[in-house]
Amino acid sequence: EDTMQTLAIAALTALVTTAAGAQEPKTDDEKTLYAIGVVIAKQLEVFNLSPAEFEQVKKGLGDAMAPGKKPLVEPQAYQQKINQLAQSRMKVTADKNKAKAKEYLDKAAKEKGAQTSPSGLVYVPVSEGKGAQPKDTETVKVHYKGTLTDGTEFDSSYKRGQPAEFPLNGVIKCWTEGVAKMK
Repeated sequence: EDTMQTLAIAALTALVTTAAGAQEPKTDDEKTLYAIGVVIAKQLEVFNLSPAEFEQVKKGLGDAMAPGKKPLVEPQAYQQKINQLAQSRMKVTADKNKAKAKEYLDKAAKEKGAQTSPSGLVYVPVSEGKGAQPKDTETVKVHYKGTLTDGTEFDSSYKRGQPAEFPLNGVIKCWTEGVAKMK
């Protein structure tokens, strides 16, 4: 674990300190190191760092990588504060996302034909099908496109070229509820 952390820190330090002048990775080794930097950056996303905060992270990385240099603070002594910072930043992000979601759902609930269930599902039929509605104990086959509230697509059975098939009661509640309304 310590070796992996050291490798990750080394890769991020190399990426951060040479990012301005670095050329695009060409060799497999360069691409691997670049990928490590991207993975580490994704892990840092939870902190939603400002540019000034990122400078402190870079200083810590640089100091940790410098041979014989003693860190200005001991990471173990700050582990609880690191966890608290991560939790508080995640809460801020979650609160923002909840507000956006509420705005999106409120708008959708006002669309023509919209039905809002007690669980909060907003169902807006685009075109009514014919036939029976599936029971939640049945297996369904669906083509779908999943998007975020900003329209960013995160999943698509269309792109995979085949519909998804699953027991209706084996997916998240809004899927069970929504698909059960379809014919």
